[in-house]
Amino acid sequence: MSVGDCVLACVRSHAMCLETARYCTEQTSGHIAPGHIALLQDCAEMCQLTANSLLRRSSRHAVVCNACAELCETCAKDCEAFTADEQMKRCARVCRDCAESCRDMAKSPI
Repeated sequence: MSVGDCVLACVRSHAMCLETARYCTEQTSGHIAPGHIALLQDCAEMCQLTANSLLRRSSRHAVVCNACAELCETCAKDCEAFTADEQMKRCARVCRDCAESCRDMAKSPI
């Protein structure tokens, strides 16, 4: 796992979470709770923070990467609850990929 790969995973997750939060607010069925939208926004912000930390080659990157992995995993589980929604499934996959990448990066020196 390279720093660049992890940065890209974080950037993809950041964008996907923001896109999915917007998508959720546009749903007329009302099945998306405000708490889920807040989780998507929190995840997006953590992914951006993590990418920035990695780009700076922060000496504390492991702490940030572990926090990002935890939040992405939580977000993925929440998204997976919407089994019939393709947008939510895509978001879950992207968040899981980011979580895996961040877990790996947390174990690596940069």
